[in-house]
Amino acid sequence: MILLNSKKRLITLLIVLVCGIIIFFLGLGTTGLVDETPPLFAAAARAMSESGDWITPKVNGMFRFDKPPLIYWLMGFFYSLPKNEIWDSYGTLSARLPSALGSLFLMLMIGDTLFCWPQKSDRQFLTPIVASLGFALSPLIIIWSRTAVSDALLTGTLGISLLLFWRRMASENNDQCISAWVFLGFAILTKGPVAFVLALLTITSFLFSQKNWKTLLCKINPKKGFLITILISVPWYLLELVKEGKPFWDNFFGYHNFQRYTSVVNNHAEPFWFFLYIMILASLPFTPFLFHGIFKAFEDFLKSSKQSCNVAETLYIYSLCWLISVLIFFSLSATKLPSYWLPAIPAAAILITNSFINLKNSSKSYLFLWNFNILIFFGVTMAFFFSNNWLSSINDPEMPNLASELISSGIIFKAKLFFSLFTLLAIILFSLKSRNILLYLQILLLIGQSSLMPPIRKLADTSRQLPLRNISKLILDIRERRETLAMIGIRKPSLHFYSRQIVFYEPSTEEGLINLSDRLNTDRRENYEDQPDYEYKSLLVVIDEYSSGRHQWSKINHQKLGKFGIYNLWRIQKSDLNNYSKFLENSGYKSDWKNRKVEKF
Repeated sequence: MILLNSKKRLITLLIVLVCGIIIFFLGLGTTGLVDETPPLFAAAARAMSESGDWITPKVNGMFRFDKPPLIYWLMGFFYSLPKNEIWDSYGTLSARLPSALGSLFLMLMIGDTLFCWPQKSDRQFLTPIVASLGFALSPLIIIWSRTAVSDALLTGTLGISLLLFWRRMASENNDQCISAWVFLGFAILTKGPVAFVLALLTITSFLFSQKNWKTLLCKINPKKGFLITILISVPWYLLELVKEGKPFWDNFFGYHNFQRYTSVVNNHAEPFWFFLYIMILASLPFTPFLFHGIFKAFEDFLKSSKQSCNVAETLYIYSLCWLISVLIFFSLSATKLPSYWLPAIPAAAILITNSFINLKNSSKSYLFLWNFNILIFFGVTMAFFFSNNWLSSINDPEMPNLASELISSGIIFKAKLFFSLFTLLAIILFSLKSRNILLYLQILLLIGQSSLMPPIRKLADTSRQLPLRNISKLILDIRERRETLAMIGIRKPSLHFYSRQIVFYEPSTEEGLINLSDRLNTDRRENYEDQPDYEYKSLLVVIDEYSSGRHQWSKINHQKLGKFGIYNLWRIQKSDLNNYSKFLENSGYKSDWKNRKVEKF
């Protein structure tokens, strides 16, 4: 029996692994970095690798204190591997691998946990696969697990930590609970104190529901464990505080943690109920099963608070505490972003399996939920059939021909065909009263996203990022004596990443022109690779076609060197820029670049 279970466990994890590779890794490095944030992470990591300074992240010659270093260290490790420029020609595979690996390991942990601790006498071989796919096929997970930012890595490290905490409490042996605290330390090194707060809220609320909470608390060994977490996560913060002092304290703790939570940053203001809306979107197309799973888990929560229960069967209660902790914590935050919901998605996936198990024994709920879900499938299908009505409303100045390109590429037709088949199969399986309909539809969704997402990513890359890569290549080819480089109007950090140059970013306003003139004379930044010649007579300017038509820029003498997409490359003489800047200053305009926050360009 032990050997049989071990074989089944291995097969289950292999199936989950293959599915995870398909979702997270196929074509991971075949497109460029997507502005705005990923190039900042990638540039900081590559700078660490090439400069040898693994303590302080820097981008474009400035400190980048917005996130702790684990994400940069992992990216930098891949950038440091031999022949990186050959197997990672875009520089995107190295930057995206930490996110993909974090999601893959968490996906495996979810499957393994449900296999080793089946809930409510469920012995199904399929349930762990349903839970794993419920996590990996979340629209938010599909997007962020292939994005070079820290959110997916936080979700992976924190999610693994929380599952290890529960596994220790549910286990009958006396093994030390070290690994859970280690991963919690990694989570704090990924995105800061928020990881500890979410873990504390989840575990505390779960223990509150258990009669034997003191025994469970002792099992996770909080005194020794907390010390391990501190030893892993705190040294970098102390080193950086000693090394950089007040700028680090003000920017990391003051701005990126305290101020983000207590006030609106970068216009990311949303209503209190914002994450209820995101929760619905994040679990599509199986959201009704999430709410049914939450309802059943809440019933179990009420029962467990009144009477003792087998801890090995409390995973759904634990997941409910996990999901609600994330929901409440970020709903209270003044700044709200969809990515803040990612740490709750593993819990949501487990709660979906709660519904999957309960529905097998409840014909009334089964009929209601599947009727509701089929309506969702039908609604998505109709949205693509009437795509002409909403495609025309797309107005992206960086991709002015996106709507026509979506149609001509055949992506819309493929989406119509896929979701029509998806809805039809759901109706057929429902009529046959299949017990495993959820799994079958997940498999179809896996196949569908594997065929639809690559051309969508390629189209977006060709329209949005290829012009910036091409113009960066041109800059490297025609640059004279380390000319300084500026970007006017639309700000793209990827220009710095691809050109490997210090870039002065300014708006196309009159103040922006004065700022650029002033900064070229006073703003001296060090580049780890190629220091600009600030005294050279000319500079290179990347300017979008909307900004180039503005009066103050069109009047300056310039040499046109190339055009890619909406971006033009000019060469401007510094004397011409300085003269027009003085004219604008005499007209009442003033420089304002020194008043900006250090993390902004």
